[in-house]
Amino acid sequence: MTDPLARLVGELARLPGIGPKTAARLAHHLVKVPSADARELASAILEVKEKLFHCSRCNSITAVDVCRICADPARRQEQICVVEEPFNILPIERTGEYRGLYHVLLGALSPQRGVGPAELAIDKLLARLEGVEEVIVATNPSVEGEATALYLARLLKAHPLRVTRLAFGMPVGGDIEYTDEVTLARSLAGRREL
Repeated sequence: MTDPLARLVGELARLPGIGPKTAARLAHHLVKVPSADARELASAILEVKEKLFHCSRCNSITAVDVCRICADPARRQEQICVVEEPFNILPIERTGEYRGLYHVLLGALSPQRGVGPAELAIDKLLARLEGVEEVIVATNPSVEGEATALYLARLLKAHPLRVTRLAFGMPVGGDIEYTDEVTLARSLAGRREL
């Protein structure tokens, strides 16, 4: 039988950004917490898996279809901000500067990892363009994010709309998820045509 602590360390190490040492620290912490706390954590993980899914319009994570942003009639319907992952939406929302809709690609182009245009929700984006005046490309300022932005810019040129890109106030190689609100707000305000 597998050692339960070793199994827990192994499972935690599979999480993004968690290396073996951090996984071991987390596992040892979980051994020390009361059983009720461990059950609450396990319950929260299961609840996320059972109750959350991707919005049928934008691919954000939601418990109701359509998500609260897509369902909000006060949002600017003529503007779509394209991000790589659902967790990229919250930092943009926290700025208070953007009141349009979102579209989550569920990744970025990466030939090394076998991620091409067919693996991203690009067709779903193209289906949403009626009445849209501006698409803001808010992919990460990484090699993959830039490749995705350029691909989208070429694709969207065939449509009668403005295509903009977040300004570079964010660090190259960084993720939107870790960018502070002031930098992100300036990036939104200083976006440029692609």
